[in-house]
Amino acid sequence: MNSFTGKEVVLVVDDSPEALSFINDTLEAENINVLVALEGRQALTIAERLKPDMILLDAMMPRMDGFETCKQLKQDPDLASIPVIFMTGLTDSDDIVRGLEAGGVDYLTKPIHANELLARMGVHLKNSRIANSTQRALDNSGQYLFSTNHEGKIQWATPQAYELLTKSRPDEQWQDAVFAPRIAQWLSTPPSIEQRLVFNHLESPFTVEFIEARSATDFLLKLIDLVQVPEATLLEQKLQLSKREAEVLRWIAQGKTNREIGQILEISPRTVNKHLEQVYEKVGVENRTTAACVAIQVIAEAKVT
Repeated sequence: MNSFTGKEVVLVVDDSPEALSFINDTLEAENINVLVALEGRQALTIAERLKPDMILLDAMMPRMDGFETCKQLKQDPDLASIPVIFMTGLTDSDDIVRGLEAGGVDYLTKPIHANELLARMGVHLKNSRIANSTQRALDNSGQYLFSTNHEGKIQWATPQAYELLTKSRPDEQWQDAVFAPRIAQWLSTPPSIEQRLVFNHLESPFTVEFIEARSATDFLLKLIDLVQVPEATLLEQKLQLSKREAEVLRWIAQGKTNREIGQILEISPRTVNKHLEQVYEKVGVENRTTAACVAIQVIAEAKVT
């Protein structure tokens, strides 16, 4: 049984009216919202404007074929995460590999069978939802995380990472001419976990720390500001807290609930509360509001100095 929510938007790209009609009827029967394009350039325009949840893409089309369409799609950071399933009459393994190398997540051979199409779509839509949910969590976690390909080009980054990069060197030309090549050379080794690459001679120097290789062309990295001591470290040092207590207090100062802090730190709300009780005792306060005020003052004083 397919677990479609009825909110999915799928772009179908094919120059065959018969194929479009069949796929449209199949998807609409599942309450999936269908967008249609007859060729690659039109598909890119629609994707840019409406950002579908998935793209079903014919490999062989006039003017711009599906392989080139997918490559251009994946070059756009706002569209790169959209899963693409290729559809084609080609069965040669080289063509299958070509589609996957272009950025496709799956491959269906024509004639398309409705049950197989829906089953494949269900799997990749679910995976996409999980990935997007993870990325949103990272975006809200306050961490300086980002992902690059093997060429050192940023695929995505948390808002904090973008802010630090902009503060260090605001022009994009530097990222293309200096940052990306150095990252690419560093990744070609490859580095070990927690190994660091330092970028000095900047307005705000920073270090890049290697977290993990998600694939041969996708690497998760972390930025560390060499100028500003992390807020949790400040609280740990100034208030004589444990590392975890300082992390909890930092998020309290940012207005997070115990439930939200638990999700960020991957601990239970009850454990958060236990750490908070220790914070109250060590800092000499009676409630989270006063604790937050103390934390905000410590952080503000450090930034002034």
